[in-house]
Amino acid sequence: MKKTIIGIVVVLVLAALGFAATQQDGGGVVEVRIEDVSTRDLVAQVSATGHIEPKTQVDITTDVAGRIIQLPVEEGQDVQEGDLLLQIDPALFRAAVNRAEAALAQARAAEAQQNAAYIQAQRDADRFTALRERGTDFVTEAEVEQSVTNAEVQKRLWEAADHQVQQAMATLAQERDRLDKTTIRAPMSGRVTRLNVERGETAVVGTMNNPGSLLLTVADLSVMEAVIEVDETDIPSIVIGDSAFIEIDAFPNRRFVGTVTEIGNSSIVPINPAAGGGSAQAIDFEVRITLRNPPDGIRPDLSATADVVTDTRTDVPSIPITALTLMDADEYEEIPNENIPRSGGSGNGEVPRDIEGVFVVEGDIARFRPVEVGVAGENYFEVVSGLDVGTTVVAGSFQAIRDLSDGDQIEIEESEATATNGSGESGS
Repeated sequence: MKKTIIGIVVVLVLAALGFAATQQDGGGVVEVRIEDVSTRDLVAQVSATGHIEPKTQVDITTDVAGRIIQLPVEEGQDVQEGDLLLQIDPALFRAAVNRAEAALAQARAAEAQQNAAYIQAQRDADRFTALRERGTDFVTEAEVEQSVTNAEVQKRLWEAADHQVQQAMATLAQERDRLDKTTIRAPMSGRVTRLNVERGETAVVGTMNNPGSLLLTVADLSVMEAVIEVDETDIPSIVIGDSAFIEIDAFPNRRFVGTVTEIGNSSIVPINPAAGGGSAQAIDFEVRITLRNPPDGIRPDLSATADVVTDTRTDVPSIPITALTLMDADEYEEIPNENIPRSGGSGNGEVPRDIEGVFVVEGDIARFRPVEVGVAGENYFEVVSGLDVGTTVVAGSFQAIRDLSDGDQIEIEESEATATNGSGESGS
């Protein structure tokens, strides 16, 4: 009997140890961090990198080819509108103007001669017609018709000569315009930010398939912009007029304020249809931010980073970003509650694949609760619905939240502190 009792006790002890081990292996207790839902001021931002550009700059090229004989400016020099930037050798173009002037004079002389012939032919026609109307036999009907026809021919020849004059005048205007273009002047007041040529070089004219040489660039540095490249997923949240904070690498420990003034309507790099739908090509859009007070010494092409403020919330319930997770709809049976957002679906009976929510602390049990979030701050999400201020939620760790399931037993870390972690978003 004694041995039997001892055997029963051993079996019970082993069973108890096995049950405890099973509970442990089954993920019964998970060590977590917790935090209460509290109100905070949240700021949603989109960060992107880019460079500095003047709002207005002009790249100077040439419309006529030739050797540069004068170059009175230097890179970095300030110029006023109308100042001489460079002079191309005008000798060939001046000779072309002289030829055009001579051709115009010749055309005008021919037009005057043809006009006189037309006037004489018209007089003869009028005279023959008058004699015929008097009924005399001095002229025949054939002579009258011939004189009238000759007057009409001379008139048309005079008109042709007049068109030759117009053509010669247009040619002269064209040659004078080409001569004027040998002198390149500043189209606006600003600074020469780029100078790519030297005196004695030949300026090349661009063609359809071969761009011309860029001679120099004049920029107005009084209004500067930060040109950033924003990912396609962030573009919908940015609108004209949004405020932005810009950091320029050349001016460390300083932040500049700007305003979004332009948003690209198409991607920076056009999509290549030949790449196919599986292409991993990044789609970025250009956003221009005008700096309100650009610093002295700012230059084009400086590297910059911008934080565009897309939305703000004041004194709203919030949860840590790390607290938000997704649960498969098959693993969670939603309990109807007017205070909890419905996970919904498309309305046609489809069940959503994932439900967004948090784990709420109920004693030592974690209960999954769907929530609807709004603006995302640096470290916190705005709670639109689903949670009340003061509700305790599981805030970490990431791995712990990932391993949790609805109804799991939890253990709070001994070093847990629910105070704000100094993220810059004020809480109460």
